[in-house]
Amino acid sequence: MTSSEKAEARSGNAIAQLLKFAGPRRCLAYVGSALAALNGVLTIVPLVLVWFVLRDFVAVAPRYELAADATLWAWLAFAVAVVGALCYFAGLMLTHTAAFRVAANMRKACLAHVAKVPLGYFDANASGRLRRIIDGCAGQTEDVIAHKMPDFIASCTAPVAFLVAMFLFDWVMGLVCLIPVAVSLFAMWWMMGRDVPEGGRFFMQRYQEALNRMSTAATEYVRGIPVVKVFQQTVHSFKAFHAAIIDYRDMATQYVNFCRLPQVVQLVAINGTFAVLVPAAILLAASAGDFARFLTDFLFYVVFSAFTTTVMSKIMYASEALMMAEDSVRRVNEILAVEPMEEVRSEAAEHVSDASVALRSVTFSYPGAAVPAVRDVTLEVPAGATVALVGPSGGGKSTLASLIPRFWDPQEGTVAVGGADVRAVPTAELMDTVAFVFQNDRLFKGTLADNIRMGRPDASDEEVRAAAEAAQCADIIAKFPEGLSTVVGSAGVYLSGGECQRIALARAILKDAPVVVLDEATAFADPENEALIQQALGRLAAGKTVLMIAHRLSTVVDADLIAVVDGGAIVERGTHDELLAAGGLYARLWANYQQAIQWKIEGGGAHAA
Repeated sequence: MTSSEKAEARSGNAIAQLLKFAGPRRCLAYVGSALAALNGVLTIVPLVLVWFVLRDFVAVAPRYELAADATLWAWLAFAVAVVGALCYFAGLMLTHTAAFRVAANMRKACLAHVAKVPLGYFDANASGRLRRIIDGCAGQTEDVIAHKMPDFIASCTAPVAFLVAMFLFDWVMGLVCLIPVAVSLFAMWWMMGRDVPEGGRFFMQRYQEALNRMSTAATEYVRGIPVVKVFQQTVHSFKAFHAAIIDYRDMATQYVNFCRLPQVVQLVAINGTFAVLVPAAILLAASAGDFARFLTDFLFYVVFSAFTTTVMSKIMYASEALMMAEDSVRRVNEILAVEPMEEVRSEAAEHVSDASVALRSVTFSYPGAAVPAVRDVTLEVPAGATVALVGPSGGGKSTLASLIPRFWDPQEGTVAVGGADVRAVPTAELMDTVAFVFQNDRLFKGTLADNIRMGRPDASDEEVRAAAEAAQCADIIAKFPEGLSTVVGSAGVYLSGGECQRIALARAILKDAPVVVLDEATAFADPENEALIQQALGRLAAGKTVLMIAHRLSTVVDADLIAVVDGGAIVERGTHDELLAAGGLYARLWANYQQAIQWKIEGGGAHAA
């Protein structure tokens, strides 16, 4: 960790960054903390007044009824305690208001930012991890601002009054009472303040990373439960999830072992003040000139020393929460630091003139990758043409397709739609021009109509229904009593992968974009759904420029151009007949495909039909 990173990772800076999210309500956090600080001072005053009560009782012992002023001191102590409690309650109300605004604005800022980052960012960052950061980290900071910040400030101001009170009556016994406090502070620094790999500051970072890994792995595990159950496996078979759990266990165990000795020292020191105070009092008693005054002071420090446990516990818990806040701010800043997709200035904007697509000398590498995913690719797709991308898995087909709607920007070359560089086309115009149908399109929890209307929010009910019928969704609508008003994800509403894909196609049909990119749109469909999806694709592609990725080569036979992609480059291009005649990679893929579809299972094994 560099010195600059250490400087940025300090609690004061973390709190300052958090309070920026509070906006105008930041002042509420300041006022609330000031009230908490006042309460920290006021909590010491009743203890000081107790000394006067003890003095009066000791002075008249055993005729305690003569201690008339003791009642006054006691009521005064009660009144100060009530005022302190009211200050603390009012302070918490203010800090809670600020905390809720911080958490809400942090979530809004993250969601607003991720809406502007390149769409490819979500391929590299699992939804479980992003949810954990955006929702979980914001939730953690809420407790920090609402409770831990005022408690920490009160715990820091109380010791100031605490020190004054300690030396107010007997500086020697006051100094003795400070010894356990000093030992406790040293033990807490040893656990949480030192910049060592196994220390608390670094532990909190590793702890949050472990939680993020478990959250991501758990999401994937839940999605894969059908496979786990079908093959009669357990959680141990899902290695990523199991490894994340074991890693978290080992990391937590290591930190527990690291904290064991200093935590024992801290607890013994802070709870054992009397073990130091009593021997010191015995030694001091012999030289006490006024024994009654000495006894009063001793009783006061016995009562007062118990308060150190509360003060030090609050500091310890607040320090832990502040470390969590530091880590939360760092992770949120990692999201906010992702460069948004650059939006062109209006005066420099280019506009789409037709539905053509062109890739010219395009080279692209994923962030952190050593080898380019696409190398020097040039491809022209005339308006209204259908071009298919085929080739071995991992060859770069999906990467090429994702550059057109600007999921990523290439490092070299240009991607043009309608003669305009996509980087110079306003985002809204580009999204209106290109429709992208994924192989695993997701539906939102909402009505079927709402999911389809995502393609064009201002569409009428009649247009939504027409799009659903064009996407061959009539049977889906008919099987639910509420039709298009059926809520996806509600009890008893289940759609197969092929049915979800048809709803997604209805969304694309309603959008009616002139350029359509199809990424294995029939990948997860059964034969019946595939036939319906093919009909829907025919309606979607009518009169459009289509760039399609396909592994089922039967779907690309009629394409105007087939580009064979392998190793990030286009190695062949031509029509189906031309590529078969060339006898290259496409011809081999076609032969393998034809052989595969001729196999069927009979009796005890597989045979060629």
